[in-house]
Amino acid sequence: MALAVVLSAWSSAASAHSETTAHNPKTTHTSTSSAKGQRETLAKKPRALAKSKVPKPPQKNNAPKLAKGLAAPSALAAGLLFGESSAAMEWSSQAAERLQLDPQWVRNHLGQARRLPSVERLVLPPSSPAAKNWAAYRARFIEPQRIQAGLRFWQTHRSALERAEREFGVPASVVVAIIGVETFYGQYTGNFRVIDALATLAFHFPAAHPRAAAREAFFKGELEQFLALTWRSGADPMSIRGSYAGAMGLPQFMPSSWAKFAVDFDGDGRIDLFGSPTDAIGSVANYFKAFEWRPGMPTHYPVTLTPGQTDMDSLMAPDILPTFSVTHFVNKGASLSGAALQHTGPLALIELRNGTEAPSYVAGTENFYAITRYNWSSYYAMAVIDLAEAVAREMQKSR
Repeated sequence: MALAVVLSAWSSAASAHSETTAHNPKTTHTSTSSAKGQRETLAKKPRALAKSKVPKPPQKNNAPKLAKGLAAPSALAAGLLFGESSAAMEWSSQAAERLQLDPQWVRNHLGQARRLPSVERLVLPPSSPAAKNWAAYRARFIEPQRIQAGLRFWQTHRSALERAEREFGVPASVVVAIIGVETFYGQYTGNFRVIDALATLAFHFPAAHPRAAAREAFFKGELEQFLALTWRSGADPMSIRGSYAGAMGLPQFMPSSWAKFAVDFDGDGRIDLFGSPTDAIGSVANYFKAFEWRPGMPTHYPVTLTPGQTDMDSLMAPDILPTFSVTHFVNKGASLSGAALQHTGPLALIELRNGTEAPSYVAGTENFYAITRYNWSSYYAMAVIDLAEAVAREMQKSR
């Protein structure tokens, strides 16, 4: 049975976590696809649409045509429809052929997408970046309201979290923390029309960005994935809401991550990362399993560095990629103690800058690296880890 996707409008406030693209262009956000025969659902129908039938995709012989007489310049002015862009329309024909979709359906829907200047601004690094400050970053996520919301989420969905931990080997606390950092447990899933955001970044990614060509190619791929998902059910691509980068649902999955990692964890025959916390829990856990989360392994260890005696250049060269054995790590002047000395896998020296104060350091394991596959940031990973620990402590107190 072919995969089916039922999509519908899902509005919310704009995402509070602007760093995430959750996933993470997470988002990285690559491995096993959803099981064959599952029906994928990006969002349940809102109550107002509950009695409406999901429309079928228009067939080639009755597909609505774009309005005649539109100009087709190669560049699209801010705010105008992509139907006026010859480059976008040419791409739509090529994408339809690659994806085996009705070309007129693709042209029609992409043609209704709008270029969003605000999205172009949001993906640019700040012109005058402030010094990185771990304490300030941490405070955004490790705060009482988010911790208490995480506790309630864990208590409400304890059964699903325990099952996900058994089946995928990922601690419940980590899954809870990811959803908490990404969307404050569903409170902020984004209010940009996904097709507008993806089309804007696919065809007008800012040239000033240091990786503009690579990012534009990435977003063209995500736009293809989004169109393929919506086509399979005939749902309206114009109604789906998400982040400014096109991430969707409680875990903020990009379309490619939805196709590869999302699972029907509540067993209702469809995948719904907007309305089913159980599906979101299983999908996050499956994501980490795909990126080789190692059950029982700590995410990091304390490390002590002695100024003048630590080979910082060598230790920092691999960045956050675990590279050094414990012996090599210690021989380069990074002191470990206790359980860290018994660690059998590779380690990375993780630096967390503290503004004008001295940086903080930890020894990151392969599980620390796995968290960065959700968002390529050591600060993000540490925020997830600290929120996981904070919510776990509250959960322990409540028992």
